Amino acid sequence: MSLEMVTAVQGETQAAMVHSATSVSGDGPRRQTGRLTPFGLVPFERGWAFQRELVKDRIAGRAPDTLVLLEHEAVFTIGRTGRQEHWGGDDALMRRTGIPVYHIERGGSVTYHGPGQIVGYPILMLRDHCAGPKTFMRLLEDVIIRTLARWGIRGHRRERLTGVWVGGEQPEKIAAMGVRLVDGVTMHGFALNVDVDLAPFGHVVPCGIAGCRVTSMDRVLGTPPPTRDVARRLSEDFGDVFHMTWTHEPIECLKSGV
Repeated sequence: MSLEMVTAVQGETQAAMVHSATSVSGDGPRRQTGRLTPFGLVPFERGWAFQRELVKDRIAGRAPDTLVLLEHEAVFTIGRTGRQEHWGGDDALMRRTGIPVYHIERGGSVTYHGPGQIVGYPILMLRDHCAGPKTFMRLLEDVIIRTLARWGIRGHRRERLTGVWVGGEQPEKIAAMGVRLVDGVTMHGFALNVDVDLAPFGHVVPCGIAGCRVTSMDRVLGTPPPTRDVARRLSEDFGDVFHMTWTHEPIECLKSGV
């Protein structure tokens, strides 16, 4: 189901967005104003190029902090710590699966993206939100854990294994994370398995973790929750964790190509 149907944002004030204005919500902490940009199914290469443009604009002060939510067409991506034994080599993996492989600049090893998985790309000036990358990753985990809890799923962390897991004796990974910091601005982010096909994960060592088992909200619940509802909740929980209020600014270049 298309993420374009997300409607958790209202209003638009360009000057406030560009200058990351703050507002007060009740008695809570002051909230920065950011831009929520939901899209539907997007080829990975186009979404990757779009991220790089957003990062440039954020570094230059031409754009506000932005959260992009989308789904990708089937793709394997390999981060900076990936080792060939985790996927068996690009050509071999593509022959086995027919799925393209991209080497990218995020942290982590190999993972799979596909329809039914919500991918979140926070393009944030990190110093405005937390002390550093490690804290940022913990906050992203908090967002996912909160969202899962809304469906009665208990997500948790594992020591030295970034991401969100479910289950006890044999935990399974339900959300993967990998980021990159460019001149103080974050890119890449998280991927939450809603009702994604899990079979492609069996062709790789997910996240480079031996014996890693992968699951989805659909698998845990026995029925798939609406992707648009999960996306809406993610945007709300991200706003709460990072103290942000969303405005909506459609960005057509992702649909037409960057």
